Formats: sequence, C-alpha cells, structure tokens
Amino acid sequence: MRKVVAGLFHSIDGVVEAPNLFQFDSFDDELGVLLTGVQERVSDVLLGRVGYEEWSRYWPNAQLDDDFARFINGVPKHVASDTLSGPLGWNNARLIDGDLLDFVRGLKQGSGGEIAAMGGISLVRQLLFAGQLDELVLITHPVIAGNGRHLFEPGDPTTRLALVGSQVTSKGNVVQTYRLA
Repeated sequence: MRKVVAGLFHSIDGVVEAPNLFQFDSFDDELGVLLTGVQERVSDVLLGRVGYEEWSRYWPNAQLDDDFARFINGVPKHVASDTLSGPLGWNNARLIDGDLLDFVRGLKQGSGGEIAAMGGISLVRQLLFAGQLDELVLITHPVIAGNGRHLFEPGDPTTRLALVGSQVTSKGNVVQTYRLA
C-alpha cells in the first residue's frame, strides 16, 4: 500500500503559512538532499484549493532549471476543493471528484510511489485527524516568524504521535518525522 506523507516548513513559534517569508537563509545542503529524495519517491501530489491557486500562478512560469519546478509541473496533482470547478488549467492537475478521504483511500490502494500532501494546511490537518496521513515531516527553521497560520489549532483533538526520525542540519534546521502512535 502506498503511503501519504506531508512535509511542512515550520518556524520555532509554530507558523507553517508562507514559509518563504521566514525561511530565507535556512536552506543548506542537507535540506537539498532531503527534498530531492522526496521528489524521487513521490508520484502523486494532493493540493488544497488555496495551495493550488497560489502554486498554479507561480510554478508553471518558474525557471524550468529549478528542480522543484520540473517536479511539480510534471507530477499528477489532485486538488481538494468544494469551490473550484474543472477542468483545471495547470498541467496534470484535476479536481478530486467526491469525498476526499474516499479518494485518498483509493489512491493509496493503487500503484505508484508516495503520495505527498502539499500546499494545504487544512488538507494536512484533515488527513492527519482522519488517520490517512502516514507521515508528518516538520522542518523547523531556527527562526521566530511572529505571524501566520499554525498547523494545529485550539480545539484540535488530542492525538498521539510517534517520532520515527530526526535530523539536525548544519544551519540548525530540525527535521522531525512523525507517525500516528
């Protein structure tokens, strides 16, 4: 069975929204190796509506010599939205028809590599609390962002996680991999 993974850039104060506003000088060679490995293992991407709308405006026009641009423009993208209507304009992007969790369960039963949940804070939360997220990777940058959405919100259910991997990079990023306990 395929697994669903989510990786989020994260500040020390818990902000995951718009990491481009706080991660500036935190990237190092170790993160490059980690992210390249993710791209090599992933064959499908799940996106939320907001992530789709933001990324579909930027990535199709990004420099194609950028590794992530080549990856994200070429990979099949499945978009969870109650408000968008298809067909979608970005290459290899399609709306998820029907219930998100049913779709994800079916996708996990199919063939291919890992399924990455990207570009969607609400999407990651929904998959995690429904037991459909197999791994949550938090890449904590050594910075206090000060503003922005957090992954977890007051009122979320108590949910036990197991730390299954961790790494500290040369620039002080902490990469933590969790699974549901």
